[in-house]
Amino acid sequence: MNLVLLGPPGAGKGTQAVRLVQKFGMLQLSTGDLLRAAVKAQTPLGKQVATVMAEGRLVSDDLVTSLLRENLTAHLAAGRNSFLFDGYPRNLTQAQLLDELLVSLNIGVDQALRLVVSKDILMQRLCGRRVCRSCGATYHVLFGPPAKEGICDKCGGELYQRADDNEESIGNRLAIYDKEIQPLVEYYQAKGLLVDVNADEEADVVFPRIARALGSEV
Repeated sequence: MNLVLLGPPGAGKGTQAVRLVQKFGMLQLSTGDLLRAAVKAQTPLGKQVATVMAEGRLVSDDLVTSLLRENLTAHLAAGRNSFLFDGYPRNLTQAQLLDELLVSLNIGVDQALRLVVSKDILMQRLCGRRVCRSCGATYHVLFGPPAKEGICDKCGGELYQRADDNEESIGNRLAIYDKEIQPLVEYYQAKGLLVDVNADEEADVVFPRIARALGSEV
C-alpha cells in the first residue's frame, strides 16, 4: 500500500505516521528528512539542495521530485514496495509530479488519507505547545505537561511559548493551509482516493479509525 498523509498543522500526522509504519510495514518518506539527509551525505543532489538553501531560496518541486526518485528507486531495488508519503505533496503541482514519478516506477498512490480536525481543537493543540530554551524538548500544557510547570523534565531549562504559537499566527497558518490544500483534496477526490478520518480526539482513539478506513483493525 502506498499512502499520502494529509492534514493541517496540529492534526497529529507525525504521531499517526509512526503508528502506520509499525502497523502496515510502510517505509516513511518525509521530504524534510530526505533533504536533510542528502545535504548531510553531500550527494550530488544534496549539494544542489545545500546551495539553494544557502541562498535562502525554496527547494524547487523538480529538485524534490528528483530526490524522491533517487530514494524510491533504491528502496524498490532493495525489495521495499510500500510507502508513506509524509509532508509531500503539499499542493496540486506536487501531486501531479508525484503521480508522474510513481507511474514511471510502475507504482502509484493507493489512498490519500486526510486527518480532519476542527479549528478550535487545532488552536488548543498549537497554542499549548511549550519549548525548552536549553535543549529544545517540547511539551504541551494540556496533553503532555512537564512535571513542574515551566521547567524542562530533561535538563531543567526554562520552557517558553514560541512567538508564532499564538492565535493570530496560527490562524494565518491554518488559513494558508486551507487555501493550498483544497485543490489537492479535490484532485484526490476526483481519483476516488481520498479518505477522511476525524482526528479531533486523542491519538489512541484516532488510530483505530485510520486502520478501519484502510480496511484493517488495530
